[in-house]
Amino acid sequence: MPNETDRKTAFVTGADHGLGFALTQQLVQRGYHVVAGQYAPSESALGAFAAEHPGAVTIVPLDVSDDESVAAAGKAALETRPVIDLVINNAAILGNEKLDNRITDGLAYDTILATISVNAVGPLRVVEALMPGLEKSGSPRLCFISSEAGSVTRSYRPNWYGYCMSKSALNMGISILFNDLRPKGYTLRVYHPGWMQTFMRGEEDSKAKYTPAEAARLALEYFLDIEIDEDRLVMRDDNRDDWPW
Repeated sequence: MPNETDRKTAFVTGADHGLGFALTQQLVQRGYHVVAGQYAPSESALGAFAAEHPGAVTIVPLDVSDDESVAAAGKAALETRPVIDLVINNAAILGNEKLDNRITDGLAYDTILATISVNAVGPLRVVEALMPGLEKSGSPRLCFISSEAGSVTRSYRPNWYGYCMSKSALNMGISILFNDLRPKGYTLRVYHPGWMQTFMRGEEDSKAKYTPAEAARLALEYFLDIEIDEDRLVMRDDNRDDWPW
């Protein structure tokens, strides 16, 4: 395990549970210092993990839908870790209110807008807030948890308006970031983690294929691979297959 001064720094959003927490754990095991964005202080696992790994985790309160919260989290992160090497934008919501409704059933537009704010605009807020630290890294990398639901080409659902639209918008935002930042030496990763056991619908989806730990392992294998997709933007899934935009 590297000394604290030798650790690269990763910033993970939605780090207090599920995939984000598993990513945090495994990044620490890989020798990173993790700045962990915490949305729900009532989730105790992240604090306990940080206490078990002194000097390896910095917890910052973070609501990616709130401009002031993101700015404060970025400021706190950079005061502790002035160089940011890796950002994993993981925080997301499903937007459960009327999620399964079709257009004739009536849609929850406030929820749709809130979902887009978290899933599509939130990652932009985070990247902007961390740019001073990313600019100091010799190999800055931006990673995004997206979804097959954002693929326009392979769209099949008659509902889930807010979630699907939010992931499509996220992908476009990432594409623009790629155009802007790749010439400056940044690399970007877009990843669909597959069917994972989460609580996004209020209860655990226990029938899903992957536990958060399994999904995190596969995600990090791609995120930390330095020999693939350096000069192209592609959304890959848990099998490393390409998904059409």
